[in-house]
Amino acid sequence: MPATALKFGITLPNYGDYCGFAGNLAELAFEAEKSDWDGFFLFDHIQYSQTESIPMADPWVALAAIAAKTQRIRIGTLVTPIARRRPWKLARETATIDHLSGGRLVLGVGLGDPVDAEFTPFGEDSDARARAAKLDEGLEILAGLWSGERFSYKGRYTTVQAVQFLPRPLQTPRIPIWVAGRWPTHKPFLRAARWDGAFPLGKVVGSKLNPDELQAVTGFIKAHRTDVSHFDLVATSGAEGLVADEETLAAYAAAGVTWWMQDLRKWRNSHDELLTRIRQAHRPYQ
Repeated sequence: MPATALKFGITLPNYGDYCGFAGNLAELAFEAEKSDWDGFFLFDHIQYSQTESIPMADPWVALAAIAAKTQRIRIGTLVTPIARRRPWKLARETATIDHLSGGRLVLGVGLGDPVDAEFTPFGEDSDARARAAKLDEGLEILAGLWSGERFSYKGRYTTVQAVQFLPRPLQTPRIPIWVAGRWPTHKPFLRAARWDGAFPLGKVVGSKLNPDELQAVTGFIKAHRTDVSHFDLVATSGAEGLVADEETLAAYAAAGVTWWMQDLRKWRNSHDELLTRIRQAHRPYQ
């Protein structure tokens, strides 16, 4: 992976007393762009808990509002569970938002969790192997439909019969796809090596990896990918949202990280807290 300067993004949940509303998320993205962040990314949940009822925004409607409200920053999801989506519908949504944003969309993908809240209650297959297979099929379908050419596909779970989707996304060769996974499980990173980026997560939900662990991810990707000149490796501050200092960020960059994501989920219920962190926490070492 190339030795380039780190880019800095914000990740926010699409749920909470403040973040559960699309208009609020668009306002935060606007403030992030004003404060010189490089990216603004949303979780993609449909129901985070079976026992707790909380406000929740549809991430794709919110991203449309964000695209219209901003001009420069990268936007997208971290992450979309394709196993509970219809890939052709997602292809339309992503291509539309890529055009609306002027070619700024990134699609983060993964298996999705929590399974007992987001899959089982709706009759979706909760088996991890089935969800992984649906993810791989969905990615192939997305790439095929984004091509703008006539496309057919026959998989175990999905079928597409000779269709053509226009317009194709603005970005070439496609909208970037970042694949999430919990390191050191290797299968998600074999998948990531076939696409455009990796978003490694710790074993525990909300935890982060240290630079040594991310260096191992970099080595694994390099061993399973011919061209590493255009590949993103994403690190996160973790659910506590702690701001990294200059020395720590330099260590992440040396490990091959290209994006540092400031996770602000802890403050999802507070407009004032979110604004404070968006306006003050950017690039603390500069």
